[in-house]
Formats: sequence, structure tokens, C-alpha cells
Amino acid sequence: MKFDELDKKMRVFEVAHDFCVPPGMFIVARLDGRNFTRLTKDVHQFEAPFDVKFRDLMVDTTEYLMACGFRVVYAYTESDEISLLFHPEEQSFGRKLRKLNSILAAEASAKFSLALGAQAVFDSRISQLPGMALVVDYFRWRNEDACRNALNAHCYWALRREGLAPDEATKQLLGLSSSDKNEFLFQRGVNFNDIPNWQKRGVGLYWETFEKEAINPVTGEKVAATRRRVVRDMDLPMRDEYSSFLEAMLKKRTVGD
Repeated sequence: MKFDELDKKMRVFEVAHDFCVPPGMFIVARLDGRNFTRLTKDVHQFEAPFDVKFRDLMVDTTEYLMACGFRVVYAYTESDEISLLFHPEEQSFGRKLRKLNSILAAEASAKFSLALGAQAVFDSRISQLPGMALVVDYFRWRNEDACRNALNAHCYWALRREGLAPDEATKQLLGLSSSDKNEFLFQRGVNFNDIPNWQKRGVGLYWETFEKEAINPVTGEKVAATRRRVVRDMDLPMRDEYSSFLEAMLKKRTVGD
């Protein structure tokens, strides 16, 4: 059998289940660290419940993903997860889900591992969202998840520092409302409102344009050149204010861009 015939015969098994994101659908990728609880608590022992060094590793990885060949207009990271919103006209790899997921997971794993100096692995999944309203809801969902996780984490580690075992600390927090947990921390000298916003709300990353002085190579004259850079927003708003922030920012970056 000639190679071309063999290639045609076998290739069908590789692409038979290819699915593509339809035109007009927004693509949001969410990447999660695999076994990061063990990685950050047992192997490398980052500070609990939050560690600035780990935060910076996640933010650096997120910014890298924004510039690794895709048109990412907004990115968000909290805990060990990263969410990426692609421009609605993104056409990389024919919008094939298997390609997007495999490449994003590989890029994130490689970047984070090199920065950490040890093996770290991410998985990836794609949400296909039919309108801007659902995009806003998606990121608001992750933003509010960050707040819930931060509150739980601070309560859990307060109990661990008091000597409770992991299962005992978890059991003691079962059934407590958010107000109960806030009061729990307050009684231990911690005002949850004073905790850094990046812990409670995550970190948003988006592009901004700015002018930079440059030299015209032909005339040698000084000119203003327009450049792009990534903003790392560690003071995101919450709830309706976050929704309004997203709506304004995304309309600016996805309409006529």
C-alpha cells in the first residue's frame, strides 16, 4: 500500500470525532491545575491559604497564554484555574476543540513548569457561549466562586492552625452561611473585608494601548508609536459592578477590533 493510501486510510480515525466551535459563538477556555493541592501543599509547601509567589506564577502563565498565538481579549485567574476569552473572530486551527484544548493545556503546563522548576500539569475545557450576556455571566460566576473559595479557605486554615485535622476542620465548617464564616473569622481577629482583593476576586488581565516615543527610521525624527501591553488588574469589582465592567470592556475589545 502506498503511503498516500495508508495516510488516507488511517487519518480518518484521527479526525472522525473532530468538533469545531461554530461561527458566531464565543470561545472561553478554562484551564485547571491537576493535583495542585498536593503540588502546592506537600511538594512545594506554598503558604496557605494564599501565597503571593504562587499567585504570580499563575498570573505569569495567564499572560503568557494571552500572547502565545491566540487572540485572547480577556483572561482571568483565581486559585489554580485560568479562564481565557477569545476574540469572536478567532480562527486558529479551524476552531477545533481537540486542538484548542490540547495546545492550551500544553502551553500552560510548559510555562508553569519552567517557572516553578518542577513538573506541573493543566487540563483544559471549552465553553461555547452564544452571546455576550453569557460571557459576562461566565466570568461573574468565576469571580463569585473566587470569593466563596477565599472565605472557606481562610476559615479552614484558621482551624488548621488551631490544631484541627483536615477532616475535623472541614466538618466544623459544614452548614455555615457566609455571614457565619465572616463572624467566625472576625472572632479570630480577621476582617474578611480587609483581605486583599486578589484573594477574594481573582485577577483580570486585558490589553491596553499606549503611546511610546520612537524614531522614524527614514527621517530620524521622533514620533509617537502605539503599542500594546497587558494590564494585570488585582482590584476587580464584584457582582453587578463586575458585570458592568466586563460589558464595557468586552464591547470595546470585541466589536470592530
